[in-house]
Amino acid sequence: MEKFKFIAEYELRASPKVLFPYISTASGLSQWFASKVNIRPDHIYDFFWDNESHLARQVSMRQNKSVRFEFLNGSDMQSEHNYIDFRVDVSELTQSTFLRITDYSTNADADELKSLWNGLIDKLKEIVGS
Repeated sequence: MEKFKFIAEYELRASPKVLFPYISTASGLSQWFASKVNIRPDHIYDFFWDNESHLARQVSMRQNKSVRFEFLNGSDMQSEHNYIDFRVDVSELTQSTFLRITDYSTNADADELKSLWNGLIDKLKEIVGS
């Protein structure tokens, strides 16, 4: 199935140190990104949306900079090659913090993805006081 890469960038009024736990920890992600997030003993993240489990492996993390979750096929735990990448950047000119999201999946409806991410980021902004 064809994959689609959706990229969006949002300005947040929060320092990278404040923002990073919300994009990299199960407790932080469960506050805005998924209805529930658990970490299994094998270090696999279990994201719940609409009462469905979606397993992902954290494949990279740079403290206060970026984190990437690669989603897994539930039956054989192989990568589906779908991922979500969160990257925190600070503008040297304005000192503003930006969160860049890359959503690589089979959902090719850019308008739907934009609406979905705008809603999620609105929740995150409320939490971090942005």
